[in-house]
Amino acid sequence: MAEADPQEVRRWLADLAKGSRVWIRSTVIAGTVAGVATVIQMALLARIVHRGVIEKVAVADLAPLFFSLILVLVVRALAQGAQARFAALSSERVRRVVRRQLHNHWQATGPVELAQSSAGTLAREWIDHVEALHGYFARFLPQMFLSVIVPSVILVLVFWVDWLAGLFLLASAPLIPLFMALVGMGAEKLNQQHFDTISRLSGQFLDKVRGLTTLQLFGQTAWASELIRERSDQYRRVTMKTLRVAFLSSAVLEFFASVAIAVVAIYIGFGLLGYISFGPADELTLFSGLLVLLLAPEFFQPLRTLSQHYHDRAAALGASSEILARLNSHPYAGQAERAAVPTGSPERIELRSVHKAYRPEQPVLRNCNLTINRGDVVALTGPTGGGKSTLLHLLAGFTVPNSGTLSVFGQAPGEFRFGWLGQKGFLVHGTWADNLRLTSPEASDIAIETALRNVGLGALLGTRKDGLYSPVSEEGQGLSGGQARRLSLARIFLADYDLILLDEPTAGLDSDSEVFVLEALHKLALAGKTLVFSTHHQALLTLANRILLVSGGEMRDA
Repeated sequence: MAEADPQEVRRWLADLAKGSRVWIRSTVIAGTVAGVATVIQMALLARIVHRGVIEKVAVADLAPLFFSLILVLVVRALAQGAQARFAALSSERVRRVVRRQLHNHWQATGPVELAQSSAGTLAREWIDHVEALHGYFARFLPQMFLSVIVPSVILVLVFWVDWLAGLFLLASAPLIPLFMALVGMGAEKLNQQHFDTISRLSGQFLDKVRGLTTLQLFGQTAWASELIRERSDQYRRVTMKTLRVAFLSSAVLEFFASVAIAVVAIYIGFGLLGYISFGPADELTLFSGLLVLLLAPEFFQPLRTLSQHYHDRAAALGASSEILARLNSHPYAGQAERAAVPTGSPERIELRSVHKAYRPEQPVLRNCNLTINRGDVVALTGPTGGGKSTLLHLLAGFTVPNSGTLSVFGQAPGEFRFGWLGQKGFLVHGTWADNLRLTSPEASDIAIETALRNVGLGALLGTRKDGLYSPVSEEGQGLSGGQARRLSLARIFLADYDLILLDEPTAGLDSDSEVFVLEALHKLALAGKTLVFSTHHQALLTLANRILLVSGGEMRDA
């Protein structure tokens, strides 16, 4: 995938922020209330100390100030809680929108094109890359506004109390954003490299684990281990670079904030001792001096917090670049072509001048025309690589033609409900019932047992202690290859599809499993279902009422 343009990434993030504008504004408002409450808290503390130490006021007479201080602390705590809540809501909405965009893109791309990307990479994009957006929308974006609003409120108050101390704060404030920008340039690039490295590592690790048996058979486990070790070490180095930048930037910003606070403290101290007579120093009191000292750290706190969250921005930009590159690859190409499909007959599947080529010089299907009536049982046969699977993928909507039109019972491919059985049955980690309820969530146990008997798994079910709730893994652990295929086929019986597409349904099966699959398909044909399957199996060919020879980019009746 080509990298997304940085300006495009920023525009995409801005568009996402518009959708959560209400929650982001609420976060800023709550943060502003917390900031103002902090200013009032410091003013009350300075007032209590001044009156108690300088004016010698009795503790009982200070009770109203103490009660006010407690009230302000409660308001501040509530505002901070609301700020965190609103921030979480804005981030949650954004992440939901991004995952919906990814889901729509995956659906439009189809499983054929999507299979070219590693499952580990796709999982990283769905989980880690999307989660990396949380800090940007929940922390950095609201803090950008708060780092202007809260320091401005404090600066106005400090200028009102002592304009010289205000000048010290005003002169030192730009240093923090300046160093944030300088550090951020390097951090953004490192985060981009970090996400790219971990995506490749995840994909390679998952591929090696899935192919572990093959690697052992060919004696390549040592090579695979060394490759994973090298990639892991590369990821470690990139991660350490990112952490070094983070720690360095935090140290630099803390240093300048501490120096600025120290300068203000020195001024206040010497002013109260009478060593400074310039400007408003002669008018300093314990109240005004203590108030300025208490507000100085609070003046820098929003800026320091922003600098901490600046790495959330760098992480979000790195993750967004990867996500946007995915969204821009084959950008919803399938939807545009499906939308252009003319309405055909609700009683037929129609292909008109369909042309499909994965490489321009090697067309798989060349300007093919085909009509399949409802209830037909059509067998696709021909040499390997002739286009049988491609034709099934086109009918399923898993891929789209380069030209021509398709209509499946009056609808676009993929929109009409259909059952699918590929060359390898699809299973999820769970129970037999979980796997069958993937397509029929509300199915009863009785309906599931009936479907299993229809594919010849009734006897095997009776031998399992837990029955329908016997465990099964993604790899079909505890089942033979034929049994796993039949378990997948049982979903088709359970869901009661009118159109059923099968890619080599008996490939790699033993003779017993072949018999059960043939009987199951015969039942579906007798029930009036439309079956289209690819096969080289003679018994399956006799099941069909129409045989198509697919070869050399052409289709013709055999």
